[in-house]
Amino acid sequence: MKESPLGAELRAELKSLIDQLQHALKEVIDSTDQRIALPPDSAQALRDFHQPLPESGSGAAATIERLIELNQRAGGNTGGPRCFHFVIGGSTPAALAADLLATAYETITYTWVLSPVGVQMELQALDWLKDLFGIPRDWSGVMVTGATMANFVCLAAARQWWGEQHGVDPSECGLAGLPQMPVLSSGFIHASTLKCLAVQGIGRGNVTRCVRDDFGRVDLARMASELEALNGQPALVIVNAGEVNAGEFDPVAEIIALARRHRCWVHVDGAFGLFAAVSPRTAHLVKGFEGADSVTVDGHKWLNVPYDSGYAFVRDYALMAKAFRYSADYLPSEDRERPTPGAIGPESSRRARSFAVWATLQAYGRQGQQRIVEHCLDLAQHFGEQVRLHPQLELLNEVQLNIVAFRYNPGGLDEAALNALNQRLGQAVIDDGRFLVGTSRIGSTTVFRPAFSNWRTRFADVEDFAKVVVEVAAGLGNTATGS
Repeated sequence: MKESPLGAELRAELKSLIDQLQHALKEVIDSTDQRIALPPDSAQALRDFHQPLPESGSGAAATIERLIELNQRAGGNTGGPRCFHFVIGGSTPAALAADLLATAYETITYTWVLSPVGVQMELQALDWLKDLFGIPRDWSGVMVTGATMANFVCLAAARQWWGEQHGVDPSECGLAGLPQMPVLSSGFIHASTLKCLAVQGIGRGNVTRCVRDDFGRVDLARMASELEALNGQPALVIVNAGEVNAGEFDPVAEIIALARRHRCWVHVDGAFGLFAAVSPRTAHLVKGFEGADSVTVDGHKWLNVPYDSGYAFVRDYALMAKAFRYSADYLPSEDRERPTPGAIGPESSRRARSFAVWATLQAYGRQGQQRIVEHCLDLAQHFGEQVRLHPQLELLNEVQLNIVAFRYNPGGLDEAALNALNQRLGQAVIDDGRFLVGTSRIGSTTVFRPAFSNWRTRFADVEDFAKVVVEVAAGLGNTATGS
């Protein structure tokens, strides 16, 4: 039978597009170190972006050229060496190449029959991650979009456990008629955890924060008192292995030991902080985490694989399977020999995140990942030294991991004025575009919180960042100088 005109046309277009992409990808990848962090004219570049749907279209070649132009003029260089916002990693060469191939192969990892190699790569990579972090080998894992959905998986398993402690299967019956689930944590609890508690019907406002200072450090005595007051009722305790403003940690082992004296599910949010386990220099920060019931970690942070990539690990596989049960006559039944990862996590439509994770671990191994982590530890320490070198900059917390809390302080300003100044300065630094970095608050204090988690970042980059903050502050006028 003769091929349809549509098929012939698109195949020919794809063939010509390959040459265009070869050149474009080389340019994009080669320029990653040099491209500005955030183009200052991005709003202007996007002024006329929203247009009616084209009737016939401009064709693939012209469209890809337009896409590249728009990214050059208005795209954040989040994979580059000068992006310190949130906690964003780069992509190792092996991970980047593997991720491109995952798209080219159009690999789907819902179930084994759609891609035996994609599913097996996920299982192998998850086993390697257990080895890397020291997660017990008999725990079960699943790949998801990031730490938010990894927390969602772990907290869904916790909710399932909690319901069953009351004799109810919440995946079948819901939470109606059950008492409010007790949730305890420190002030370090992350917004993603609160989001998950909200959408699972537990409630973001239903967290007892046991804190002893404005920073949010845990008050263990109060937590012990709160648990005692439950009189044996089941509860959820959330341990925060790495908080996002200064890289501090809950006392992991102490909280787990306390929770184990009571009837608790213990979840460890280790989105970036679990990587402390990779280096002997920082492993003490997460010592004892394996005593928990679940743990999350993000790959597109310190593993340096492309967005999006996160991992949930749970001690009890059966709880994941119940929480995310997904069955229909046309879907595969549970089969450990031919697994269906889509049946133990929130997503059924799953791209092959496993390619990049497997590839980077295969290519660089344990030693390579340790080198990336320790490079970033060194960057953070070096930046802390740069802050001390500039009299206008003030270090606000000792550098513990890969986040450095500091502010601009020219002297002569009260706290309210300093906070206002640093908020203005934070926006001015983003508008400047040379660095992508954010501000936050520790207690009532406005802080800069650069996070170093990209193998591409150089010591010269962090030195330049300190200089740029001082330079941009000087451009704000008299208020910035305290005169």
